[in-house]
Amino acid sequence: MVPFGGWDMPVEYSGLADEHRAVRTRAGLFDVSHMGEIRVRGPKAFETVQRLTCNDVAALDDGKVQYSAFLTERGTFVDDLLTYRIAADDYLLVVNASNTPKDVAWAKRQESPGAAVEDESAIWAQLALQGPLAERVLQPLTDVKLADVGYYRFATGHVAGVTALVSRTGYTGEDGFEVYVHSDRAAAVWDAILEAGRPDGVIPAGLGARDTLRLEATLALYGNDIDDTTTPWEANLGWIVKMKKGDFTGREALAKQKEAGVTRRLVGFEVTGRGIARHGFPVSVDPESGPVGVVTSGTQTPTVGKPIGLAYVPAGRITPGTSLAIDVRGRSVAARVVPTPFYRRKT
Repeated sequence: MVPFGGWDMPVEYSGLADEHRAVRTRAGLFDVSHMGEIRVRGPKAFETVQRLTCNDVAALDDGKVQYSAFLTERGTFVDDLLTYRIAADDYLLVVNASNTPKDVAWAKRQESPGAAVEDESAIWAQLALQGPLAERVLQPLTDVKLADVGYYRFATGHVAGVTALVSRTGYTGEDGFEVYVHSDRAAAVWDAILEAGRPDGVIPAGLGARDTLRLEATLALYGNDIDDTTTPWEANLGWIVKMKKGDFTGREALAKQKEAGVTRRLVGFEVTGRGIARHGFPVSVDPESGPVGVVTSGTQTPTVGKPIGLAYVPAGRITPGTSLAIDVRGRSVAARVVPTPFYRRKT
């Protein structure tokens, strides 16, 4: 157990590699109740969320989810998030745990008549069942017809007799569901899912496996790969920015950067020398030059089976095959840029 964003969180239960492989081959259950939930309701809820986020909320209908971000006036990340459209006047925004107080305050500062912004983080718990057997394990416990819940869609119903919002989303690169229930019912639902999944080898999984799984799938981690110094253009997340939708916070700065062109980009790399690249290790374009950036995420993962990582490098050095040098505790270790994601599920 470790402190994380004001919570005590499990790094591992039975072992990181064991939990990682369970999610890739069977299913694993994560307690991610530390995530924050912001509710925006009222006749002007759509206009408020449209202004707060960089993606186009008009693309959502009831029961649809959207990956998006809060941006500063400089076009950099306040946070990345999921936007759930419950109704035309009701949205649930799911944000990162360590950012929740900041995000709530930031959203409330932009609150306008006709839309109330409320912090509902204490009300919700979130359990993530992830892996190829997730649907098979969860279906007997819920009255939601899971086969009808498409990717980045959600439905409301019951799980283990508890009122729940069931979302086909996740942070692992596998199929799976995130189940939102009232916080005082989370333990009962957790136990029910683990018991139902026991015959299929479902096990609990912690933060360690969550990190290696998301890195293989090249899913950005706030505080590592994105933060208030990086923009979506630089982080290869331009697809969540909809410049044509109208005004939103950060739009003007992003328009200027897009016109000028970015000077750096986030790339994936694999280590070809001997060593493992870790977060914060300096990155150079060759062993003789000075650092041009640092590793934002890096480790050796169970599925890929080799040291991999992410780093910001000059925009002219992003082509796959480009050589890099990682400073691993004072020793220059060879690496090369590779296409991402490092792992993609077969179906």
